[in-house]
Amino acid sequence: MHADPNLYDFWPYEGRPKLVWPDGKKLAFWIAPNIEYYEFTPPPNAQRQPWPRGNPDVVAYSQRSWGNTVGHWRLMGLLDKYDLRGSISLSIGLVDHHPEIIEAVAARKWEFFSHGIYNTRYSYGMSPEQELAVLKDSRETVERATGERIRGYLAPALTHTEQTLDLIAENDFWYTCDLFQDDQPQPIKTKTGKLVSMPYSLEVNDVIAYSVQGWSPARYTEVLIRHFDQLLEEGARSGTVMCIPLHAYLVSQPHRLGPFEEILKHICSHRDDVWFATGAEIAKYYRANYWDQTLADIDARGVATGGTGFAP
Repeated sequence: MHADPNLYDFWPYEGRPKLVWPDGKKLAFWIAPNIEYYEFTPPPNAQRQPWPRGNPDVVAYSQRSWGNTVGHWRLMGLLDKYDLRGSISLSIGLVDHHPEIIEAVAARKWEFFSHGIYNTRYSYGMSPEQELAVLKDSRETVERATGERIRGYLAPALTHTEQTLDLIAENDFWYTCDLFQDDQPQPIKTKTGKLVSMPYSLEVNDVIAYSVQGWSPARYTEVLIRHFDQLLEEGARSGTVMCIPLHAYLVSQPHRLGPFEEILKHICSHRDDVWFATGAEIAKYYRANYWDQTLADIDARGVATGGTGFAP
């Protein structure tokens, strides 16, 4: 058994070379609404039940369906109000099931990144060929529908295989949201490519807030404000990243959206210090300006945790 997965190096936060976002901004902010599709009777997977209450589960299915038919539109309207672009964590099958959502998002010049085909089709047990088929489907389907080349990946329901990160890097994806080790981007050790681990916080994900922690809407807003304020303060020393991962079937409930708006007001009141970006824009900038600096700093400190794994 390995003591460490060796996907990235231990890289102490203090003393890193300074990272500065475009126009001298201190914090890169991106917001990631998950637009997911859950099958009512998905194929079984030996390692995970698709519906914890039993299969099928019409209650859970209808709640997620509400997110696409009602909740997403409500959330999209709120982001429009603050002139914010989302980076959509997309169940690719939704392109066929709800093309009207894809059209509305594309018209706003939001980003799409892949969240697998369905959120009820897990990566567990997949062969490399099967995972490659998912990546190919993701690229081609979104490009056909929108003209956009997707650059990010979040494994469906956060399920992975040992080859997932190598495969997405090999297929010229720029960032992964599947690791949660830092508040700044960091190079991932892959056989080829330049794959960035993009901060995508589970701590402020609305699924964790509402479905796991059971927070009230007011409590969630308080946590988000504290999270932002701390990262902004640290960003004066070296640029940080804040992501708010969202699910319309949760945050867009009528009693939750108003309190959530307060965090958008708070963040947007700091426009002089915040770079409002998409995941792909952050990854592109980091790869071009800080990838080599990061590797040099890790090498100089002698803190690598194993074989580099980086592409030559």
